[in-house]
Amino acid sequence: MRLPSTKTLRAFQLAARSGSFKTAASQLFLTPSAVSHQIRALEEELGVPLFHRGARTLTLTDAGATYLREIEHLFERLDAATRELRARAGRSTLRLRVASFFASEFLLPRLAELHAAQPEIDLEIDTDGTGTDIHPADADVSIALGSGTWNELQAQRLFSQAYVPACSPALLARTPVTSIDQLAGHTLLVFEARKDGWERWAESAGLQMPRPRKRIAFNNMASLVRATERSAGIGLIPALLSTERFRAKSLTRLFDHEWETEDSYYLVHRAEVAARPEIVAFRKWILEEVRKTMQLPRLVQSADESELTAATG
Repeated sequence: MRLPSTKTLRAFQLAARSGSFKTAASQLFLTPSAVSHQIRALEEELGVPLFHRGARTLTLTDAGATYLREIEHLFERLDAATRELRARAGRSTLRLRVASFFASEFLLPRLAELHAAQPEIDLEIDTDGTGTDIHPADADVSIALGSGTWNELQAQRLFSQAYVPACSPALLARTPVTSIDQLAGHTLLVFEARKDGWERWAESAGLQMPRPRKRIAFNNMASLVRATERSAGIGLIPALLSTERFRAKSLTRLFDHEWETEDSYYLVHRAEVAARPEIVAFRKWILEEVRKTMQLPRLVQSADESELTAATG
């Protein structure tokens, strides 16, 4: 029996995980129609439909869900064999799935330091973030924002997600803000996923939020922060991840109070890979970078990672 090609199976895997031919196409550098054609050909070859196709939805059939589970296992075994072969040649590859704003503000500015600390480890970094999986099967380690309670995954807390009002120095020079009441005359920028963010920030400070002149919601935090820098309005932005922007004075904090949300950034991986040398090395490196960013005191060398996690909490 002729088996489907790995390219076709990978297209099916990505489309199934994301629920979108368009997303799978962007990850494969193909057109959505090309991915759709591959999936149609696979369904004809197997003799069963793998997806329910709606006007704007794409969901797996029972057969498709079963097939996906098997495909995931096959790719995991293939990846493991490839890693073992590379390890014999003296190199390891670490596949990272990183939340996009965390990547742009925390990881990417430190890539040179990471490479210097671990020159023998190759990296594959996915910042697409359009899939629904917290930790996809083709990632070794993920940096995810959430509650930290994910079945069958080990999650190590890095730091909580807290928001603070900020604006550009130019906007502040034109219209000074010294109290919350003065926000009424401004355009406020907010993250789409937290549309009530301004009200919750005010409530956590024990204040009453005034009605702003206008609100603009963004579905992408990087765009919100860039708009804030360019004086489009006053943004409610991640406090810790914007540290370098405050230091560079491209943004100015308006108030000291931070709204600490229920979510935190976590380092996530499967239990069975926790002892892999490249994962141990990356975990140690990123925890140290978090410690330095938060200006926490160095722990004694005998301290284990659970102590460090508690200290960074």
